[in-house]
Amino acid sequence: MSKSAVKISLDLLSNPLCEQDQDFLNMVTALDTAMKRMDAFNQEKVNQIQKTVIEPLKKFGSVFPSLNMAVKRREQALQDYRRLQAKVEKYEEKEKTGPVLAKLHQAREELRPVRDDFEAKNKQLLDEMPRFYNSRLDYFQPSFESLIRAQVVYYSEMHKIFGDLTQQLDQSGHPDEQREQENEAKLSELRALSIVADD
Repeated sequence: MSKSAVKISLDLLSNPLCEQDQDFLNMVTALDTAMKRMDAFNQEKVNQIQKTVIEPLKKFGSVFPSLNMAVKRREQALQDYRRLQAKVEKYEEKEKTGPVLAKLHQAREELRPVRDDFEAKNKQLLDEMPRFYNSRLDYFQPSFESLIRAQVVYYSEMHKIFGDLTQQLDQSGHPDEQREQENEAKLSELRALSIVADD
């Protein structure tokens, strides 16, 4: 929007009317200066938001793939654990013969490292996920504060810029009602032109 406003003010400056009417040139020059100031502050705001909001959000988002992988590894360990646990339970239900006891012992030996692996992965996620979830506020709060400050500075400057522009352009001292009537009369003239299409 600010780039378009600068382009409009530059186009107005190159208008032949500026060469003919000094008052119009002064008004357009004031508008051009205000639009360039607005664009500069807008660019500064965009840069600040990029550094303090967008980049931190990208860094925060980059954590999710590793968390998703940790959850998938835990789920895989859980499936392996359940599969081997079911195998142990199957041998425990059978009659206690020599070969069955040997297979039961072997199944328990296979189960122990898988259970330990699952419990370690599960414990790590149970510890880290709540901390990660709770830390999000501490992580995002500075970004939100910076975003709010950038917006406050930007709109304060816009208020000042347009206030200054209004004072520069409002030399005639017309009341708002009279200015509205003049603007409406000019808009009516424009609407009456044959090149204007009705919607």
